[in-house]
Amino acid sequence: MLKVMKGVAELHDISLGDLIEGVMLHVFEGKAPFSPETLERIAQLKTVYGLDLTAMDSHRLQEASDER
Repeated sequence: MLKVMKGVAELHDISLGDLIEGVMLHVFEGKAPFSPETLERIAQLKTVYGLDLTAMDSHRLQEASDER
């Protein structure tokens, strides 16, 4: 996921931090953060990096436990 996010930031010539900030500001206002063109590029980047997670997966992701 990080590689895709870095790719999107590079596409827009902004830092990863600025990308995250922009996405969150849009989401806080209930707006879509990306244009259809950017969504196409995101789909391409996801294919390149083998990212197959979707929004539904976010409810199932868990931190690895530190069992020592």
